[in-house]
Amino acid sequence: MKEIVGIRFKKVGKIYYFSPNGINFNIGDYAVVETARGIECGEIAIANRDVDDNAVNVPLKSIIRKADEEDLKNMEKNKLREKEAFKVCEEKIRQRRLKMNLVEVESTFDNNKLMFYFTAETRIDFRELVKDLAAVFRTRIELRQIGVRDEAKVLGGLGICGREFCCKAHMSDFNPVSIKMAKEQGLSLNPTKISGTCGRLMCCLKNEQPAYESLLKITPKVGALVVTPDGEKGKVIDSNLITGKLRIKTDKSEVPVTYDRSEIKLLKDAEIRLNKEEMRALKNLEGK
Repeated sequence: MKEIVGIRFKKVGKIYYFSPNGINFNIGDYAVVETARGIECGEIAIANRDVDDNAVNVPLKSIIRKADEEDLKNMEKNKLREKEAFKVCEEKIRQRRLKMNLVEVESTFDNNKLMFYFTAETRIDFRELVKDLAAVFRTRIELRQIGVRDEAKVLGGLGICGREFCCKAHMSDFNPVSIKMAKEQGLSLNPTKISGTCGRLMCCLKNEQPAYESLLKITPKVGALVVTPDGEKGKVIDSNLITGKLRIKTDKSEVPVTYDRSEIKLLKDAEIRLNKEEMRALKNLEGK
């Protein structure tokens, strides 16, 4: 077993494990640590606990110290520096007429590096921009192109449900979302209906998929061959996974009849498939 603490460097960001180095922490405390980016100060998201050796990558880096008032003041200064850097970078982008959209600026805790995150439709040659920024701030400059989902997580907003974006509110990392999920959930494959503000498939499709997979196991799909309570054979022409209601067209009647899934007997289930045209038309929605 290894004793660890979990540290988050961004609100709703990914949690990283560190060795507490003999220090006891409470959730909400701050600690100064060494990371791949340099010295950082992060918030304790998981207090001291023992975990299995297989749950962590060893060796763990140790915490340098518990953050004091001076460290917290330094964090506030860095936030002001980031805002200033954002304005300067936007001006430099305009001057050089670069087709890029600045999203966020981050400063390492020790002020040894400024990181600028941006989106762009194509690859951008930003070498001259880096020189401009280095001349102003006299520190290491790093520019990173991010995807539209990352941009939505940084900027935030309200989804079509009226609530804050899942990625901004509680998701620490993005999970892959597929067109197949939308198809299995019986949604219209209209891009405007199944994509979020970022222009990619809504993250809630992934969140709700386990529930739909459970319902699919007990609900005949469209095209399934069944036997009604009256003993007549028929085919499912419409299926509502949530309510469990099925519209069935029998051999003896042209008018579909509605039954509950518990009332019918399944003879042969159907498969949910995506055709090639649907895949080609919607493939871009699965990207980052």
